[in-house]
Amino acid sequence: MGLTSRVLGIQGKRTTKRLVGYLPPEDLNAIIATPDRTTIQGRRDHALLLFLARTGARVSEAIAVTPVDIQISWPPQVLLRGKGSKERTVPLAKDTAEVLKSLINERKIITDSQAPIFVNARARPLTRYGVIHILRRTVEKTTKVRPLLTKTAISPHTFRHSMGMKLLQSGVDLTTIQVWLGHESVNMTHQYVEADLEMKRQALEKCATPETNPMPYRPPDEVLAFLESL
Repeated sequence: MGLTSRVLGIQGKRTTKRLVGYLPPEDLNAIIATPDRTTIQGRRDHALLLFLARTGARVSEAIAVTPVDIQISWPPQVLLRGKGSKERTVPLAKDTAEVLKSLINERKIITDSQAPIFVNARARPLTRYGVIHILRRTVEKTTKVRPLLTKTAISPHTFRHSMGMKLLQSGVDLTTIQVWLGHESVNMTHQYVEADLEMKRQALEKCATPETNPMPYRPPDEVLAFLESL
């Protein structure tokens, strides 16, 4: 009994929670535009990166997408299968829908097929490591025109965080962002609020704080003379 009490009394280790990393739109768009779309590989890489950036999908969700999951007609959308076999539908931006349609047509996949859209050079489904390799290779090329990217740690999850941050900065409420990204709890979504320094600056500007006088009060000579006469 005493041992159990001592074990339960052990405090959890305190850790520093890191802020989420995300990319500003100009850097994100530069990476997406890097692949050479005159080649089959380049068109696939562009479509994959665009899909990750515009949907906020996890890598596992993206590589599992098939033509039957995609609705190109209005309203364009995609069915994502997340953790725990949970499904959610995410809207597709016009450019993303068009790129996916072109990729499906190029590969001559029938629209009701359950074959994966994103495949490697051997027509095998892309793996998580394959996606990471594509992103690293693309970012390396992008740094030649945007050298500051070399100081940024970029992973497929960075694209997901960038989408979450874009939604937040566009005024989308946290509950909607939670559903969009498939978070278990809105507490996970709240991390974007913590990471958005610009929103904190705007909040500070809205605060009606009175201006303070930086100089200490100095009584006039008349007041000093009166005090000395007491």
